[in-house]
Amino acid sequence: MDDATRQATRLWTLAQPVVSAFVVAAVRDFAARDDVLQETAVAVVESFDRYDPARPFVAWALGIAQNQVRLYFRRQQRERLVFDDEALKHLAHAFDTTPQAELNALGFLQDCLSQVEGRARRMCELRYTHDLKPAAIAESLGMTANGVSKALQRIRDQLRQCIQQKAAAEGGAG
Repeated sequence: MDDATRQATRLWTLAQPVVSAFVVAAVRDFAARDDVLQETAVAVVESFDRYDPARPFVAWALGIAQNQVRLYFRRQQRERLVFDDEALKHLAHAFDTTPQAELNALGFLQDCLSQVEGRARRMCELRYTHDLKPAAIAESLGMTANGVSKALQRIRDQLRQCIQQKAAAEGGAG
């Protein structure tokens, strides 16, 4: 591995949580988020020779992520919610200026969500990916709307507890 690749990898590792949080906020589809983030990482490494070390790396990487999100939206013209360039610019700025602890919590949420399985995972997908209301989820899963609402509340409580545990563990390790 040459020095430039080593430096790009090191800087990307530090910027990745912020860029990942930006992509998660901009792209609703779970699977597409991973693809857009991977494409962003590749673009960062491939264009690293054009990076100006006088500029903040995170802001530069967010610019590349904005371009990758735009490309994704162009490929997904059927997407219900598509951000325009100005909205993406403001969103990237917000992530560039958000305190690291808050960005870490978003990363913890991704980790915690990956541990949700079975019916609970399906409920989360229906509610937060497909934007279905509890009544529609209940009909789909053969439950009552009240049962779905209570289950989603328990899932949110478990996710909150998981995030808090991860944050405490990281705080104790640092």
